[in-house]
Amino acid sequence: MTMSTNHGSGPGAITPDGCSVEFYSLLPAMGEPSIVHNAVPEGASVLELGCGTGRILRPLAELGHPVVGVDESPAMLARIPGLPTVAARIEGLDLGRVFDAVLLASTMINTDPGQRREFLKTCRRHLGTDGVLIVQQTNPSWFETVEPSERTHDGIRLVLREVHRDGVRVDVVADYHVGDQIWTHAFSRHPITEDELAADLASARLRFDRWLVGNELTWFTARPE
Repeated sequence: MTMSTNHGSGPGAITPDGCSVEFYSLLPAMGEPSIVHNAVPEGASVLELGCGTGRILRPLAELGHPVVGVDESPAMLARIPGLPTVAARIEGLDLGRVFDAVLLASTMINTDPGQRREFLKTCRRHLGTDGVLIVQQTNPSWFETVEPSERTHDGIRLVLREVHRDGVRVDVVADYHVGDQIWTHAFSRHPITEDELAADLASARLRFDRWLVGNELTWFTARPE
């Protein structure tokens, strides 16, 4: 099966990339705010690209960071009252200012290579000279090991109903169960080799800095060249 676009279904508003606003509003933070907070100076300003319903953005604000969130879905941003947000696509975004840190979480970097490079250009555009980019990627080992499965976390049952490989790309259909509500999300993830990451960072005038979570190849920082 080949998926041309991400898509989703279920109760409430669905974003252009298939995410459920209702479902994402139920998701708790899962350690991400601490990872980001520990990677930046105290009180550093943070721009989060693709912030959704503020699952990471709100805790960062509570930790003392001036924050701005960007998402293409006004319905997502409506769930973050009281914090500055901008409804816009990431590609081509230019807010006319720079930040101490830019956050690209939720494994959005694992989109197709062309979009990934546009994302990184936007990240660089909003980084100060001494700024830091914080990125969450899908662990490279996932692409080899992921299979249909089921698990429950914080009352949310995640069912990976379908997993298809098309070359290096992995297409997934996932069902999310919360009580008697079910949302479905079909999405694709693209792996990133070490050489591809270095080249894509360089094309955006960035350089790899360090991994943030022990030996896990998931969270890393990059800095302006």
